Amino acid sequence: MPLNPGSLAKAVFQKSSKANALKQEPLDSLPVWNLTDLFPSVDADETRAAIKDAVPLCASFEEKHKGKLGDALEAGVLGAVIAEYEQIEDRLGRLISFASLVYAGNTTEPTNAKFYGDVQQTLTAAGSHLLFFSLELNALDEAALEAGFDSDNILAKYRPWLSDLRKEKPHQLEPQVEKLFLEKSATGTAAFNRLFDETMAALRFDIDGKRLALEPALNLLLDQDREKRHDAYDAISKTLGENERTFLLITNTLAKDKEISDRWRGFEDVADSRHLANRVEKPVVDALVEAVQQKFPAISHRYYAMKAKWLGFDKLQAWDRNAPLPSTNEEVIEWDTAQQIVLDAYGKFSPEVASIAKRFFDERWIDAPSRDGKAPGAFSHPTVPSAHPYVLLNYLGKPRDVMVLAHELGHGVHQVLAAEQGALLASTPLTLAETASVFGEMLTFQSLLSATSDPLQRKTMLAQKAEDMINTVVRQISFYMFERLVHEHRRDGEMTADDIASHWLHVSRQSLGPSVELDERYRIFWAYVPHFIHSPFYVYAYAFGDCLVNSLYAVYQNAEDGFQERYLQLLRAGGSKHHSELLAPFGLDASAPDFWLGGLSVIEGIIDQLEEIDRTLD
Repeated sequence: MPLNPGSLAKAVFQKSSKANALKQEPLDSLPVWNLTDLFPSVDADETRAAIKDAVPLCASFEEKHKGKLGDALEAGVLGAVIAEYEQIEDRLGRLISFASLVYAGNTTEPTNAKFYGDVQQTLTAAGSHLLFFSLELNALDEAALEAGFDSDNILAKYRPWLSDLRKEKPHQLEPQVEKLFLEKSATGTAAFNRLFDETMAALRFDIDGKRLALEPALNLLLDQDREKRHDAYDAISKTLGENERTFLLITNTLAKDKEISDRWRGFEDVADSRHLANRVEKPVVDALVEAVQQKFPAISHRYYAMKAKWLGFDKLQAWDRNAPLPSTNEEVIEWDTAQQIVLDAYGKFSPEVASIAKRFFDERWIDAPSRDGKAPGAFSHPTVPSAHPYVLLNYLGKPRDVMVLAHELGHGVHQVLAAEQGALLASTPLTLAETASVFGEMLTFQSLLSATSDPLQRKTMLAQKAEDMINTVVRQISFYMFERLVHEHRRDGEMTADDIASHWLHVSRQSLGPSVELDERYRIFWAYVPHFIHSPFYVYAYAFGDCLVNSLYAVYQNAEDGFQERYLQLLRAGGSKHHSELLAPFGLDASAPDFWLGGLSVIEGIIDQLEEIDRTLD
């Protein structure tokens, strides 16, 4: 018999002395993904053939079309040529997606690392034959291209992609230079990204007689036992510190590599290339950052002062910041319960959304267990439109793990719907890529919150939501501020470990406020954040998405019939529309001066509710 919503809320948030109401599979029976929808195996004939054919496939396309795109436009067949290119992108994308997921499943397995490296090398060689395509497309006459949209229906379909591509034109280099950049990436950015991944996966943290990987070690910072949290904090700081030279080298090298690329391409600000990739204007991002900074005292500073009082401390130590409240459930939330919580919340909003999410469970599109060698954290990989997304988790049965599941399934649903756009238009800019994920979290949270009226339980739930939102908005903007300092400093010369630690401690203290004590052991905690390595300046997308969703959810609460369909259309659009077009049907405008303050007011409102509950309980 399924649990009712009130029981689900208690199972996730409230401490209970009773045994779990359901008998469910243990965490050692968590689902592992089935990657055969991409390729049968690493050493299958189909996989070998795909690797072998990659370079000849792209070379043939180059020979067939290089120097002839203008003729194709004039003949009305350029759309068909782009469609052919899109099919190649899908084929190559399937191969690198498979290699990436195999590698993420166990980054310390030598055969996986070799396979991933070999595929990267092959696709770099293949991609060099495709470089001409975007360069020649951007050299086409604007008027002739506009006329082509009217006469070639297939070309008209790709208009948004071509429009985005032409925004890259001022930053494109000569073909031979572009080819050099691409080929050198295998021994530059890609190599240092892989070094980071393999170093991090191999680290072991000595805690209470056990040698733990990063994910279980970080999970102990959420433990009820303060001594365990302290021991985990100490071990994480110690082990990261012992590897500081490696992380410092990686960071200095990648920051310099980015500076070289930015300089050659004519990007002035350190984050300009990210803004262009996100199809978002710098003033919009600046307004977001300014709004969040303005609200540090009203949000994070105020919340952590409250939390210190709840836990009986004058100040929170770094290892207390994410500590659960005493009333938080300590029992493991079984996988079946987590699945039911999320699918029920999704189903109340939209049966179609719930149906898509359910496929991830039924068809083994999820890899849930935490294990040695597995990539830390969580993600939803879109793979390619001809296949489907895959979700990676490190599920340990904590309340936050349930919200991570809701978050990643939101990504997955978004990616399934956007796949209708095809390989060139399915990819969503990062600023909107977090919309469905954060909205999924909000649906799950509100479903559980509405099921309980008990003040203590509501306090626990609201406090956890406040922390999640602070981590999504305040922390991610502080990460963006930190990255800016690092990359701006790197333009003036190589950074020392003390330089980076100084920037890290400065922005962390500024954002968290005076009620959180950050000692010298915290100086190295920047080192484990993968976004700094893999996607510089990615982090503001989380804050963008959270504030946007706060506003979007307010529209949903007040909307008449039709919101769900407009929302699904937003997701289906993928990367085919600018954020202004996608938000217009909801009456939202991210460029409006008060837009971000409206989203942040939702977080303030939750903290207001916590203060009111405190007064009631007192």
